[in-house]
Amino acid sequence: MQTSSPHTHSENAVAIIMRKVLYALIPGILVSTYFFGIGILVNCLLAVVFSLVLEASVLKIRQQTIRPVITDGTAIITAILFALTISPYTSWWVSFTGIAFAIVIAKHLFGGLGNNPFNPAMAGYVFVLSSFPVQMAYWPDLSGFSEQTLTTGQNISIIFLGLPNELDAITGATPLTNMKLELGLMTMVSEIESNPLYGSFGGKGWEWVALAYLVGGIFLIINKVIRWEIPLCVLGSIFIISLLFNFVDTDVYPSAMFHLFTGGTMLCAFFIATDPASSSTTPKGKILYGIGVGLFIYIIRTWGSYPDGIAFAILIMNGLVPLIDYYTRPKALGEK
Repeated sequence: MQTSSPHTHSENAVAIIMRKVLYALIPGILVSTYFFGIGILVNCLLAVVFSLVLEASVLKIRQQTIRPVITDGTAIITAILFALTISPYTSWWVSFTGIAFAIVIAKHLFGGLGNNPFNPAMAGYVFVLSSFPVQMAYWPDLSGFSEQTLTTGQNISIIFLGLPNELDAITGATPLTNMKLELGLMTMVSEIESNPLYGSFGGKGWEWVALAYLVGGIFLIINKVIRWEIPLCVLGSIFIISLLFNFVDTDVYPSAMFHLFTGGTMLCAFFIATDPASSSTTPKGKILYGIGVGLFIYIIRTWGSYPDGIAFAILIMNGLVPLIDYYTRPKALGEK
C-alpha cells in the first residue's frame, strides 16, 4: 500500500489508509466465502484476534504504547491477507502459528511497522507451508460446486477439530495444483482444461474471486491508496511471459488469462506486492520490483516445486529491495 514509513504519517492517516484497504478487500472476501465456504470468514476472524493479542503482547514486552499501534489497522490487514492465502479448512493452531511468526518474527523482531524488510503475511504463510504442508493442502473441490452440502457447523468443526474423514470427502486439488500434476504426466493443456475444475478463463470459482480483487485494486488506485506501477508491472510481466510461452507451445503452457485469473495473482498484485515497508520506494525501483515479482511467480508456477509461487516471489524480491533502491534512487542535484 502506498504509504510511507509511519514516521512521515500520523497514526490517524495510517488508520484511514488501512480502512480503505479493508474496504477494497471486502468484495474478494465475500466472493471467496461464496465459493469456498464460511471457513474463509472464520479464518479471517481468528487471524485478526490472534494478531491483535500477539501485537499487544509484544508491545507490552517492548514497553511501548499499545493502543495507537493495535488500532492503526496494520495488524488487521496482515492477519486478513494471511487468512486469505490459506485453505478455509486450515486448523486454528496452524493459523495461530503463522500469525505468530508474521507478527512476532517478521514484524517486531525487525523493529515494528515500517522497519520490516519482508512482508509479514507472506513470511507467516511460507513458514506454515514449510512446516505443515499436509494441513495446508486441503482445498474445496469446486468441480462439483453446486453439489456441495457442507454446513456452517461442519466448516467450523473442521477448523477446530480436524475431522480428516470429512476433509477427504470434500476436498481436492486446486486448479494450479491439478495443472502442474497433469502436465507432469504429459497431459495436454486442452485436455486438462476440459476438467470441470476449470471455468471460462481460469479455475472454476477462482476467476470470480480474482475479478473481485481486481475491482478492489482499482478502488485503491482511484483513491490513491496505492500507485499503479507495481500492480501493472506484476500483472504485465505475468501476462507477457505466459503469452510468449503459450504461443510457443499451447499444449504445455497454459494461457495468460489462466495465470492472471487463477490462484492469488490479483490479490498479490494489488494488496501484497504493494506493501510499503517491504517493496521498493523509488519510481524506477517500483517497476523493477513489480516485474521481478511477476517473473518469479511464473517461473515457480511453471518449473518450481510449488503450484503457486506468490509468497516466495514476494519474499525473494523483498530481499532484493535494498539493492534495487540503491541503484534506482534519484540523483541529487549536481550529482553525477
